[in-house]
Amino acid sequence: MPTDLTPVIYACARWLLAAYPPPAGALSSALAEAQARQAAELAAHLRYPTGLDVQLLHLCGPGGADQPDARTGHGPHEDVSAWRTWVDESVVSAAACLLSDRSLAVQAQQVVAATEHRTDTGGLRWLVDPGTHDSEATVLLRHPDLVGPVAALHRSQLLELLDV
Repeated sequence: MPTDLTPVIYACARWLLAAYPPPAGALSSALAEAQARQAAELAAHLRYPTGLDVQLLHLCGPGGADQPDARTGHGPHEDVSAWRTWVDESVVSAAACLLSDRSLAVQAQQVVAATEHRTDTGGLRWLVDPGTHDSEATVLLRHPDLVGPVAALHRSQLLELLDV
């Protein structure tokens, strides 16, 4: 069974960027993508902390983008691309929380260091310590009021995982 979270991480980051697009420009797009990917990766590792959890995810499937779409005010989406089936509502919600609250991102970084994933959490600079250009590229993605409906979906579970 696969133990790779890459499809979920990329699908969730792509969904976040589609729902909360960066300003025009290649630099803004690249900076926003890096931050969305880091948030999705951290959220996925929190949600699926063991290899067994990841295997169950691949067996059962992540659920798709319909619920997060509905929370952002979109009806059924006309895009039926396969990547949308890999969107995990809990990962998207947690990623939105991490993007809109730096203190949660720092705590999540510490918690993930203790999981089986043990990723190099020091490489999350764009997420936990964004510079001016980074923040400008994610003005919509990091706005607590705008991401609030999506973040609220699973905020309580994230806070439990982080023991907040």
